[in-house]
Amino acid sequence: MTAFRLDPAVANAFPDTLIAVVTADGLRGHEPWPDTAAALDALGRQLAAGAWAPADESDPRIEAWHTAYRAFGTNPRRIRPSVDALGRRMAKKGGLPRINPAVDSYNAVSVRHGLPAGAFDLDHVSGAVDIKYADGTEDFTPLGEPGTSENPKPGEIIYTDAAGVLTRHWNHRDAHRTRVTEGSTHVAFVLETLHGTRDGHLLKTAVEELTGLLLPHTQHTRVRHLSPEQPEVTV
Repeated sequence: MTAFRLDPAVANAFPDTLIAVVTADGLRGHEPWPDTAAALDALGRQLAAGAWAPADESDPRIEAWHTAYRAFGTNPRRIRPSVDALGRRMAKKGGLPRINPAVDSYNAVSVRHGLPAGAFDLDHVSGAVDIKYADGTEDFTPLGEPGTSENPKPGEIIYTDAAGVLTRHWNHRDAHRTRVTEGSTHVAFVLETLHGTRDGHLLKTAVEELTGLLLPHTQHTRVRHLSPEQPEVTV
């Protein structure tokens, strides 16, 4: 069991935060996921037809993350929130990159609903996962750069466990150690909003869509929610 904890200082600074934690056990990433492939293809067709476009920084959902990034000292136009970067990439390329089925699933849900999403391989998480302000001494190895070690800026919001940083700038970039691969079988997916009162219905729909993509390829899924009122959940 792994605890996810929202630090009181972060909860006080962002009092309408709502984070869904969706766990999948017995995930089968090596088999075809036709529903995920269809979801990605549908987004590409809708974009090409002009029937839909990813949320950009003029959208309140993205603007809220830009405001939050500035609040903890990060320039969001240089280091972008994940959903912002993903949407910009899709608008430019006409589609999303294909990584592996689990990652493709949360990317599709993220860009469709304008909400940041990510995932951690729980078999490589050490102890509890905390969403907190960094003190600057923590260690981070970026995704795809296993030989690199860096430290977050003091005051930057991070996901971290006992062994190091899992994401920098709240949701900008994931760590290499806990990346989700086709071989990952025990995964925690997170979907986030800073405005649960306003966008909680979007988060609910996004969670339902993600679980719908996961269910044919896993033994069991479970959903928990983190908020200032419920600052710790165990998954």
